[in-house]
Amino acid sequence: MCGIVGFTGSRQAAPILLEGLKKLEYRGYDSAGVAVLDNGSISLAKTRGMIKNLCEMTHDGNDIKGCVGIGHTRWATHGVPNDINAHPHLSCDGRFAVVHNGIIENYAQLRDELIAHGIEFKSDTDTEVVAHLLEYYGDEDAKTAVMKTASRLVGSYVLGILCTDGSGRLFAVRESGPLILGIGVGENYFASDVTALIAHTKNVIYLDDGEFAELTPEKITVYDCTGTAITKPVSRVVWDVEAAEKGGYEHFMLKEIMEQPRALKATLEPRVKNGDIVLENFELSDEELKDIDKIVITACGSASYAGQVGRYVIEKLCRIPTQVEVASELRYREPIVDHHTLLIAVSQSGETADTIAAIKECKARGARTMAIVNVVGSTIANLVDHVLYTWAGPEVAVATTKGYTTQVAMLDLLAIYLARRLGRIDDERYAQLLTGLQEMPSKIQRAIDLNGHVQYLAERYYSNQAIYFIGRNLDYAVCMEGALKLKEISYIFAEAYAAGELKHGTIALIDQGSPVVALACYEPLFDKMVSNIEEIKARGAKVLAVALEGDKRIISQADDFILIPKSDPLLTPIAEIIPLQLFAYYVAKANGCDIDKPKNLAKSVTVE
Repeated sequence: MCGIVGFTGSRQAAPILLEGLKKLEYRGYDSAGVAVLDNGSISLAKTRGMIKNLCEMTHDGNDIKGCVGIGHTRWATHGVPNDINAHPHLSCDGRFAVVHNGIIENYAQLRDELIAHGIEFKSDTDTEVVAHLLEYYGDEDAKTAVMKTASRLVGSYVLGILCTDGSGRLFAVRESGPLILGIGVGENYFASDVTALIAHTKNVIYLDDGEFAELTPEKITVYDCTGTAITKPVSRVVWDVEAAEKGGYEHFMLKEIMEQPRALKATLEPRVKNGDIVLENFELSDEELKDIDKIVITACGSASYAGQVGRYVIEKLCRIPTQVEVASELRYREPIVDHHTLLIAVSQSGETADTIAAIKECKARGARTMAIVNVVGSTIANLVDHVLYTWAGPEVAVATTKGYTTQVAMLDLLAIYLARRLGRIDDERYAQLLTGLQEMPSKIQRAIDLNGHVQYLAERYYSNQAIYFIGRNLDYAVCMEGALKLKEISYIFAEAYAAGELKHGTIALIDQGSPVVALACYEPLFDKMVSNIEEIKARGAKVLAVALEGDKRIISQADDFILIPKSDPLLTPIAEIIPLQLFAYYVAKANGCDIDKPKNLAKSVTVE
């Protein structure tokens, strides 16, 4: 959540900062602001609402002169969204301007201490204490003030600091949040997401927790928490700015739905060589692997629902007990894990705060750890013992699509790989599953092509107050993500239920005309799903069925239907979610919702 950008160079900073903030809009925000240094003083512009308001206020940044500055999009945590609480925040002497992502947990104590020293606070934010601490330690040089300020902070804080001391100097501080440095020619940058940088540079440095950087137009110097300069590797971003643009689609979400065949191919193709699975950065020996007696998958939101699919597949193929734990619960549960446990963390951004905390908790208890993430060099990627990248490319829409499907595909690939190494499947089944997985990019395209009528179906269902999803086994796992996709972008109440639980209370919700999306793609339990559909039809439900091509019986039972191509039952969820994503998209569109940036949501949740 929130976005940070910083620039120092010879060009005018404000237009560059505004451009970078626009690239970060998907992260969710309720106010925006910039601070720019010119002739020894800091000019500030900030406002509640959209970045376009800030652009109008500053005439696209042309009213604010200066070649070094910082910018921010805020998602309110402390203090209501208004102009005063918007970032950046200034020290009383005007020497420092600060932007901040995260939460300062001890801000109340620091605020009281600073008030006792005569500091007057103007906002309700926790961030303002940082600006005033910098001033408090300002008798020192700026670098020392930054170090001393950071040492006083407890919580999660990614800071961008503009200082009037020294021409063109910025500071960037990282603790428990994403921060990336961009290396240019005669100019340098920082940002909370590489998306804000790639229009200017593809050479980046990933800061780690406890590190901070000093940026001038000529160089970037990275320090550890003691102020000792350290050497950091420079990484090359492999995708370009066009990958983060809409490409002619009305919304990023629709573009990213349509990109899924290509994204899945990027995930799978490099890992299959000469008919065998090759996983980079996975170095467990056969003895260590056989020593694992439990797998725990932890994640948040859609990633946890990808984990639910992975659980079914891993248990079916590997015969290892597997559980899926919501990270925000796992971190506080005193989890029962040890060196016999493999923890698999799933995250698109690799910066999800609760997932990071859950990993740390389980590592402290001896668990082996691995991650499935999209963003190279992210916090989670650096924290775990083994990392598998999905390589899905940038995902801009808040509601994940290709992030989810590539996570499912990666979990499927891992399950097949582990089952083979453990001797739980024979060569024939291994080859069958691997071939089926390699066919999934074309199966996804087929799922898109089969369902051109989904927009029409959305017109039939968009006005409902609630829509229920039912399924069994893997279909139930897909129901969870299908329901989440609908509720988060259309604001319709949508809930997933295990179809076998209908008679245990859920069926009381069904009245005449109640819309139910019934998933009937898991062939081993197809007949039981037909019985469940008959049950709810008898009580007046209006049924939209999701079924396999050629399953005419389900079509005769349903009011409306969506079809997906047949594949191995364990792999079907990858294609099955595609029309549900499209359904959610078109329902949200019919309701006039802000599809790419749903209200109250953010792409990367970096605070609790």
